[in-house]
Amino acid sequence: MKRKTLALSIPLLLGLMIGCSSEQPAAPTAVDGADEHRIVSTTVAFTEIMDVLELDLVGIPTSSKPLPPRYDGITEVGFVKNPDLEVIKWLKPTEVLSVSTLEYDLKPIFGSADINANFLNLDRVENMQQTIRTMGEKYDRPQQAADLAQKIDQKIGEIEKRIEGKEKPTVLILLGIPGSYLAATEHSYLGDLARLCGGINILAEQAVEYVAPNTEYLQEKNPDIILRAAHGMPEQVVEMFEQEFKENDIWKHFDAVKHDRVYDLEEEIFGTTGSLEVIKALDEMMNLLYP
Repeated sequence: MKRKTLALSIPLLLGLMIGCSSEQPAAPTAVDGADEHRIVSTTVAFTEIMDVLELDLVGIPTSSKPLPPRYDGITEVGFVKNPDLEVIKWLKPTEVLSVSTLEYDLKPIFGSADINANFLNLDRVENMQQTIRTMGEKYDRPQQAADLAQKIDQKIGEIEKRIEGKEKPTVLILLGIPGSYLAATEHSYLGDLARLCGGINILAEQAVEYVAPNTEYLQEKNPDIILRAAHGMPEQVVEMFEQEFKENDIWKHFDAVKHDRVYDLEEEIFGTTGSLEVIKALDEMMNLLYP
């Protein structure tokens, strides 16, 4: 009897993807005088978006990734998955920015510290554009926001012309986390990128973002292309995927494996939520789907 993939609850997904870090952010710098807007960004994506919108921040995330020079010397508020609540409260923010994918885990934590965080939607490209426009209107940066959203629209328009009349490939997207992996549907950000490039997700019937994969079921769907995204600890996850595809005999029956169409996605370009890398991600996705 055919076994179906099992939908993975968002709380469980977040529990798998979000670990705890014992590292501490740098000590806070001096707090400036009372400003009209005192915005704290807890994610790299929002920090980069706020830079394009030409908005100052009083708090930025602790990150190994270089942040815009505009925010050199600004107080770090901890890692996205483990924010330093004392530092954030000390900064007296008028707004704290986080992403909707973390709301289940982080809203109670912020609430317990009496911090009113806004969990904004970057789950799909269209949602990211709307969030950018909303922030532009809220902080009197409508033109900067419109320009950024329009650049994304232009890229999508170019892609639509390029794929017109082309045969659309079927795609399986695997999201690897240390020790396990999930299958991404078209409701995820990665799935949305593939959809915009004409890819047909073999899990299109699923209504959630990720499902626990059943390899027999996936093999029956037999995708043309397999995309593997490594997150958390990329090098370790890539090794995990290599071992899985080598030791699990079922993978050799996939057409994507037979035809050498299994690709690893670069983490800095292909995140689990939208970012300013979206245009580069769309270009890379096109190259993979239509070599």
